[in-house]
Amino acid sequence: MSIRDSLLSIDTWVRALYIVLFWILLSLVSWVLGAVVVVQFLIVLVTGERNAQLVKFGINLGVYLKQIVEFVCFADDEKPFPFSDFPDTSLED
Repeated sequence: MSIRDSLLSIDTWVRALYIVLFWILLSLVSWVLGAVVVVQFLIVLVTGERNAQLVKFGINLGVYLKQIVEFVCFADDEKPFPFSDFPDTSLED
């Protein structure tokens, strides 16, 4: 594919729009992750135990962040949430 073809490709420009969208989401999700970390720390500080639901959410958030990074770096063509399901990992007790 020539440079001219790449520049004129609608798919390339649509991908660019998705990249901008996911770059914004990456920033927002980073703030959410920070909030989860602070809340989890406070829970451990007060109760001495981890909140299992926050642990699972944090792991899922990490997987989501990985999916975003892989998409914007062209390592994966599958669009992350909200264009696919949000990651749902299982925790073994």
